[in-house]
Amino acid sequence: MKIALFISGGGTTMEAIIKACKDNTLQNIIPVLVVASKSNILGIKKALDLGIQKEDVVVLNRRSFTTEEDFGQAILSLCKERDVDFIGQYGWLVKTPKNLCEAYKGRIINQHPGPLDNGRPDFGGSGMYGLRVHQARIEFVRRTNRDFWTEATAHYVTSHFDEGKIIKRERVPIFIDDTAEILQARVLPIEHKVQIEALEDFSLGRVEEFYREEPLVCEGEEGILEKCKELAIKMYPNG
Repeated sequence: MKIALFISGGGTTMEAIIKACKDNTLQNIIPVLVVASKSNILGIKKALDLGIQKEDVVVLNRRSFTTEEDFGQAILSLCKERDVDFIGQYGWLVKTPKNLCEAYKGRIINQHPGPLDNGRPDFGGSGMYGLRVHQARIEFVRRTNRDFWTEATAHYVTSHFDEGKIIKRERVPIFIDDTAEILQARVLPIEHKVQIEALEDFSLGRVEEFYREEPLVCEGEEGILEKCKELAIKMYPNG
């Protein structure tokens, strides 16, 4: 399975995946393309240091394209040239073009650092990434005084942020004195584990969708969630 890895920052999950491919933790999976949304990110150097060829580490800035469709077509061309079978978004902050989602439907997944709840209020959506997700989750469980945990999540990608079906997740505890930074450090290795396991599931044809029986946000708590998100964005204006 030839995979493309999309990054927008430090590339720690990309790094973990490439290393897992090299040491045969992930078998029959070959990283053939890294797409970076910005030129000045650490993930690019990591990809090159891990042996990805220079011509296979490509920077595509959304602002360089007139339309979303053109942006998607540029990515599709890169994938087609390398016979990419599967795409993973690992810290990718750009809205994924609709034509790319359609071309790789069921074969493109995203990493999210918090719990999602398809079709119901959750800790995803526009503006919810990085430390913001952790802060919003911490604030929510403190205000509601229940469910002192968060989740590392893998889900399908659609043309809307964080709305695709959940395919893998793992809980991580939240402790009374946690800050967003402390929680992020605790969740990150679990994020790596979840994404590696999700790739293995795809390579072995054993992917299962997950749906919550109990909602993350109970009826009447929607306003609390929105206030927690607003606070998180204010506290972490750069994510």
